[in-house]
Amino acid sequence: MSQYYYLVAGLPDLSLGDSKLSYTVADFRTELYPFLTDADKKLIDLFYLKFDNANVLSLLKDKEASVDTRGNYSASELLENIAILKEGGTIADKHFPSYLSTFIIEYFTSAGSTGILPEDRLAALYYAYGMQSSNRFVASWFEFQLNMKNILIVFTARKHKLEAASLIVGDTETTDALRTSNARDFGLGGEIGYLEQLLKISDTENLLEREKKTDALHWKWIEDETFFNNFSIERLFVFLLQLEIIERWLSLDKEKGNQLFRSIISSLKDSARIPVEFR
Repeated sequence: MSQYYYLVAGLPDLSLGDSKLSYTVADFRTELYPFLTDADKKLIDLFYLKFDNANVLSLLKDKEASVDTRGNYSASELLENIAILKEGGTIADKHFPSYLSTFIIEYFTSAGSTGILPEDRLAALYYAYGMQSSNRFVASWFEFQLNMKNILIVFTARKHKLEAASLIVGDTETTDALRTSNARDFGLGGEIGYLEQLLKISDTENLLEREKKTDALHWKWIEDETFFNNFSIERLFVFLLQLEIIERWLSLDKEKGNQLFRSIISSLKDSARIPVEFR
C-alpha cells in the first residue's frame, strides 16, 4: 500500500481570502492527484464521479447546460458518450464507469420507465458501484452514505405517516429491511451502530441544524474508520470528504468553515508521527 508522507505532511496551512478557502476540492485534482499511483487515482476518481453524475443529468436534459468542472469528464466527453450510447454504440473509453453507461442506456430505453426518478436511479447505481471497490474504507463509505440517506428518509416518512418504500434508493439487505420491516429499528439495531443518532437527527425540526448534525456524524464516522490510516490513500480520501463539507458550510458560516479546515490540517499534520526520513 502506497504511503504519501510528503503529500500529507505538505498540505497547505490555512490561508484565507476574504470569502473563500485557499485550498479546494478542485485544487486537490491539480496539485495532489498527479502524484498518486494509478490504482489510488481510481479510488479518488470515485469521489469526483458525484460531479459527473450531476453533469450527466444536466446534459441529458439540455445539451447546452453548464457543467461542474470538478468532474472527471468534460462536457464534450460526456456528450460524445451520451450520443454513442443513445445510438446503441460502444464507448471506446474502457475506463468510462459502467454504471454511467447503464444509466444512460436506460434513460433512452423502456428499461428506464420504472417510475423511479432519474436522479434516484443514478444514485442507486453510483452507490452500488462504489460499494464494489476493493478498498475496504471506500466501499464502507459508500455503504454508510447509502444507509444514512435511506434511514433518514424512512424516519421522516414515518414521522409524517407517509409511504417510504418507493423513496428508498438501492438494492441491499439493508434497503430490503427498510422497505419491509415495521420494527422501530427495522431489525437493524445490532448491525448499524449509528441508528439512534439518525433517529435524533430526524427529530430535529430546524433544517439547518439537522444538516449540521448530519455532517457531524459524517465527520465522526470517517475519522473513526481511518484512525490508523495516517499517510495512506484513505487519509487523502478523507481529506477530500472533509474539505467538501467545509466548502459547503463556508458559504453559510465562514468562521465555522475556517475552524473545520484548521482542524483537518492539524489532525493530518499533528496526530500522526512522520518518519524521520520524511521530515
